Amino acid sequence: MSTQAIGLFDSGVGGTSIWKEIHKLLPYENTIYLADSANAPYGQKSKEEIIHLSEKNTEFLLEKNVKIIVVACNTATTNAIKELRSKYQIPFIGIEPAIKPAALNSQTQTIGILATKGTINSELFSKAVQSHKNVKIIEQIGHNLVPLIENGMIESAEMRELLKIYLNPMIEQNIDYLVLGCSHYPYLIPVIKEILPTHIQIIDSGEAVAKQTRNVLEQNNLLVSDQKPTLTFYTNKNGIVLKSLLNSSEAVIIEQNF
Repeated sequence: MSTQAIGLFDSGVGGTSIWKEIHKLLPYENTIYLADSANAPYGQKSKEEIIHLSEKNTEFLLEKNVKIIVVACNTATTNAIKELRSKYQIPFIGIEPAIKPAALNSQTQTIGILATKGTINSELFSKAVQSHKNVKIIEQIGHNLVPLIENGMIESAEMRELLKIYLNPMIEQNIDYLVLGCSHYPYLIPVIKEILPTHIQIIDSGEAVAKQTRNVLEQNNLLVSDQKPTLTFYTNKNGIVLKSLLNSSEAVIIEQNF
């Protein structure tokens, strides 16, 4: 057993969708979450920039003595996790678009993926797509979705119009699964459901990441079985949106530059 915290980082508030799944599955674990909102979105940055920011975030969490790091960001995972694992001696859990379950279960043999430019252009993403050549995969970059979420505009008219522009061509091409390839996007599910026909299923990676986190902690004898956890969130931007998404009286939000 280790009372050290689980560390998580994301380009901003979106990775809290992953944090919620982890906290639900592992309710006794201390957690430290880093929201690098001042540098969001990562999806428009170069691979080199993403690696640099991911290393900076990792070192921040290592200074807090975390026992494992969850890269709660698709863009950071697909562009930087290989470098992180080779540089640091700590277990890393990544998050990638859940292409496999969608491809295996699709009845129309057509699935849609909504993700950031950084994820769609990554080598890791390309390999995942190539391994499912029997399925038509429609890729769509979610331009400007992350900035709107970061600014608390999830249910805005602008958000709805963008989502219609991105999703309607997928609907017309008969997708039956929509894969959300960014940890910010689960917060859009209520709005997305208003646009998609009811038969189209939405998949994100949160639950799978939580289970993998538990498995790695178990393998390393690091699980906590019973304690009142501390839930700490660091942000380098105004914490209002972060607080509203967490909606937790137990969460401690700290605003600071890093």
